[in-house]
Amino acid sequence: MPAGVADADVPSGRRRFHFPHPLALLVACIAIAAALTYVLPAGRYQRRDDPATGRSIVVPGTYARVAPQPVSPFQAIVAIPKGLGEAGSVVFLVFLVGGAFAVVDRTGALRRAVERLAHGLGRRESLVIPVACIAFAMGGIVENMQEEIIAFVPILLLLTRRLGFDAVTAVAMSVGAAAVGAAFSPVNPFQVGIAEKLAQLPQLSGWQFRTATLVPALALWIWGTMRYAARTRTTPDAASVPAADAAGLGRHGVILAIVGITFVVLVVGILKLGWDFDQMSALFFLMGVAAGLAGGLGISGTAAAFAEGFASMAGAAMLIGFARAITVVLEQGQILDTIVHALFLPIAGLPIAVSAVAMAAMHVAIHVPVPSVSGQAVLTLPILVPLSDLLGLSRQMTVFGYQIGAGLCDLMTPTNGGLMAVLAAAGVPYGRWFGFALRLFAGLFLLGIVGLIVGIAVRV
Repeated sequence: MPAGVADADVPSGRRRFHFPHPLALLVACIAIAAALTYVLPAGRYQRRDDPATGRSIVVPGTYARVAPQPVSPFQAIVAIPKGLGEAGSVVFLVFLVGGAFAVVDRTGALRRAVERLAHGLGRRESLVIPVACIAFAMGGIVENMQEEIIAFVPILLLLTRRLGFDAVTAVAMSVGAAAVGAAFSPVNPFQVGIAEKLAQLPQLSGWQFRTATLVPALALWIWGTMRYAARTRTTPDAASVPAADAAGLGRHGVILAIVGITFVVLVVGILKLGWDFDQMSALFFLMGVAAGLAGGLGISGTAAAFAEGFASMAGAAMLIGFARAITVVLEQGQILDTIVHALFLPIAGLPIAVSAVAMAAMHVAIHVPVPSVSGQAVLTLPILVPLSDLLGLSRQMTVFGYQIGAGLCDLMTPTNGGLMAVLAAAGVPYGRWFGFALRLFAGLFLLGIVGLIVGIAVRV
């Protein structure tokens, strides 16, 4: 049955809603964004370069109407290749990661390693979930890991399927755990780091409070993931890995060493050398070439495996560009600042605790058209910090409200290109992921709200 269509055999009162395909969902968002440019008044805040963050930030109190610039239907379509161009570095990372792991998979080394790991775990397979959740949460805590997780998807799928868990479990214990870690992180430079600079707070200030909320938040996510995995687990099928001679086993060892070294270099490059997506893409291309030659595929076999990997990741890569096109349309129509101004204007007259909760809720709404957490920080916090000063709300709680609103929204917003790419790479329909994540998101957001109220009460 096509997505989004009710089953004709089901009585009308029991028809089930089906989420449309992610591509159709994003195109609909682009169309809605273009339509809004005809409805909402165009307006902009003035901006200035901020030496503390190195970014262009809005100047509070400077919002003014500008001449309407409605985006025509054809311009909205043109925004799609523009979005792909703006997201080019991430798109190429997805292609090259897919190609590299297709090469590794063709050698059989990774499948054999997963089989050995599954046998080694014995009856302790469930430990994989908390260990993986904590590991990926650390990636979110330290460096806002998201698109980088695409590189781990092939390994995670092999492991979870071998243990009887489904693809949703693989996504939950990777990108889901990373998003939770990032949302409650005391040190994430792309969320709390930039936000504290914009709020003129000392770096790492309030880390004790954030850590106290991070621990139960991560525990809740791990519990939810393990509970889902236990309910949906099937009988594991033994992997069909062909027997290998001594020479084959030796090649497999070399290939696994290449993969391991690649990830070590990746972590060092991100944390110490300031690598961006271009450097990561080059690293995975080298990994694929080295693995193919070490595995005896030859130049032609390695190239053919790369091409198969490119094809398998095409859908995931394109979703990132389509998601970016939504922001392109909103900016072209000059209504992004209007949306922010309209959402936060009513908060000024609310009591302190209510205004803090309202700020967090508004950040959830804004994160749909602004799926970049750092972009959302430089757009909203220069407006909210002076407002919170007038209300008597501490700047620390203003930053925390932004974290839980924008950060947790990364779990579900369809405009988050990184999430949609991971879902596509793992073969998980967006509607299925949404159904899994919604209740946990609600619990985590409620936990964040409790943290906000407690922080206000104890004057963090």
